[in-house]
Amino acid sequence: MRQLEAEARIFAAQRQEAVEQAGQLAAAKLICGIDLPVALAAPPAQKGQFVGRLRRAIERERLKGMSRHWSYDLNRHIALKQVLDRLLGTEAVPRPCTRPPPSDANKNGARKRR
Repeated sequence: MRQLEAEARIFAAQRQEAVEQAGQLAAAKLICGIDLPVALAAPPAQKGQFVGRLRRAIERERLKGMSRHWSYDLNRHIALKQVLDRLLGTEAVPRPCTRPPPSDANKNGARKRR
């Protein structure tokens, strides 16, 4: 039974990876006109041009989000950032939460009234 659970987890991880990769391919091609496999295999000089186009597209998405434009899409923004990370050879590292716990709060976060 454990082997079946392990295979199911591996399958789910591979499926999630395929979904993310498809989103990255679509975002790069539709928004920036970049063919991702070609960009990954490009020489450093040409890769720099692709990185510049991606950074500009991410900046445009950020500005749309800040102005609450109706066409802003968080998933597109994330996909562009993931493409940029792949081109640069870096992976996004999740940051730990640094917010201190509430001092005078109950378990559910409600403050005491006194």
